[in-house]
Amino acid sequence: MTEKIIDLRSDTVTRPSPGMREAIAKAEVGDDVFGDDPTVKRLEERMAALLAKEAAVYVPSGTMSNTLALLSQTSPGDEVILDRRCHIYNYEVAASAVLGGLQLFPMDGPGGLLPIEALPAAVRPANIHHPRTSLVSIENTHNRAGGRVYPFREIEAVSRFARERDLRLHMDGARLANASVKTGIAFERYGALVDSITFCFSKGLGSPIGSILVSDAATVAKARVWRKRLGGGMRQVGILAAACLYALDHNVARLAEDHDKAERIGRIVEGSSRCRLAFPVETNIVIFEAVDGAAGALGIDEALKREGILAHPFGDRYIRMVTHLDVTALDMERLQRILPRILAA
Repeated sequence: MTEKIIDLRSDTVTRPSPGMREAIAKAEVGDDVFGDDPTVKRLEERMAALLAKEAAVYVPSGTMSNTLALLSQTSPGDEVILDRRCHIYNYEVAASAVLGGLQLFPMDGPGGLLPIEALPAAVRPANIHHPRTSLVSIENTHNRAGGRVYPFREIEAVSRFARERDLRLHMDGARLANASVKTGIAFERYGALVDSITFCFSKGLGSPIGSILVSDAATVAKARVWRKRLGGGMRQVGILAAACLYALDHNVARLAEDHDKAERIGRIVEGSSRCRLAFPVETNIVIFEAVDGAAGALGIDEALKREGILAHPFGDRYIRMVTHLDVTALDMERLQRILPRILAA
């Protein structure tokens, strides 16, 4: 019998559980573009309340959610300050530039954090030659920084800076649930510090599809127009919103289990003489670097595949592994037998 594939490429690979499928099957639906889907409305109202905001809009993906956030709070020709490693800058196909005419100002900070002391110089002075700086964006948890939780005091500092300069502050909170579970800080406390926030249901929370943008009512109204313009207006989408509501009820607290799995993988890497962690393991993402031997990251990736384990190589040096609810205790036992041998080979 072929052993099960252990898929650690991302937490987006999860499949709906039987309970989630039942919620999907029983979902009450309507036409969401007309505002008639009661399940979508419940989800949007619940997320707005959780994040201490006025309104929310459900969208197909995190990329669309971030794009709507930026386009709804800026004007063409504006500039957005963000971290060079962030998802918006690296993995959204320049959507804000192509669709919104925005210029991005990437900064280099420690482990995905914006350098507070350098932010004043990043804001453009009023000058006919310069774009207008209008928005600052942060990511929590930070994917390319190994699932790092953005420290709450650092968010407070960025928030104060943005308000003093009359700038909007957006948080890409695709994995905010991981940050909240790790720190014990409620969603609403994060929401109170920013003007808009995106939140993803199809990563650690295990839903098949969907993200949400939460903000003030005026921003969300503009975002709905952009959603429709970009082809994101969906119809009887309550079947998907039901999965998201189920995830909020059942899959938030259990993220701590994923963090524990990632810590166990991290300890294996730390015990290897040929690999080292690129970042401390804080949540459910492990990024490590091949530092010795000719195999490198691609060689390790091929060896993992031969054992039925999928990871995600970053170039020829780094590998990412992401734990999630479909990684079982038996999977972890098998991984803990195999991974030390592969890293030592």
